[in-house]
Amino acid sequence: MLTTAPTFEHLYRLFPDSPDRPKAVEVPADEVPDPYHRLLVHTHHMTVTVEQFYGSAVDVRVLNCRRNGNEYARKILLSLKEGAGDVVQFGLVRINLGVCPDPVRAEIVEGRIPLGRVLIKHDMLRRIEPVAFLRVNLSPTMAEWFRVPPGAETYGRIGVIYTGDRPAVEVLEILAPVPSERSA
Repeated sequence: MLTTAPTFEHLYRLFPDSPDRPKAVEVPADEVPDPYHRLLVHTHHMTVTVEQFYGSAVDVRVLNCRRNGNEYARKILLSLKEGAGDVVQFGLVRINLGVCPDPVRAEIVEGRIPLGRVLIKHDMLRRIEPVAFLRVNLSPTMAEWFRVPPGAETYGRIGVIYTGDRPAVEVLEILAPVPSERSA
C-alpha cells in the first residue's frame, strides 16, 4: 500500500544494500538554491521540467525493478537524447499499477518511456505533491553516472503522484549537479 508521506528511507528500503545510495538530508523548500529551486519546487512532472531546462527530450534507463502483484518499483536514470546523452536525473519510484489502465500499466512495466511521459500521453488524471526536499551528497556510483566527483552536492525531492484522491506513485528524484554555465 502506497503512503502519502514517503521518506528517503522508505523508498530506499525497496532496494536494500544499494551501492548507489547517497547521503541526503531534508531541507525546507526556501533553502533549495537556484537553479535547483526552479527544477524541484513545483507540482509538475520532472520529465517535462528537466526537458525544458536542458532543451532536450530525455530517455529512461531502468537500472533495477521489482514487482509484487500490483506494486511495481524501479530505479531509473534519465539522460538527454541530444548531445552526449548526459544523465540528468536519478529516480526511485513505487507505483500502484492497480490504478492504471492496461495500456498505461504495460508501458510503465516495459520501461522504454519515462513515467511522466506515459501518464501525460494517456491523459491520466494526476496531481503531483512534493512532500520533502533534499540536499544530497552523491555516492561514488551516483557520482559516476553524473560524471562528477564522489560527494558532490546536489538536490532532490520526494513526492507523491495522485490519480484522483488515491496515491498512485511514490517518487524520489535526485538531479545531476547543474553545471555552472546552466545555473544562470
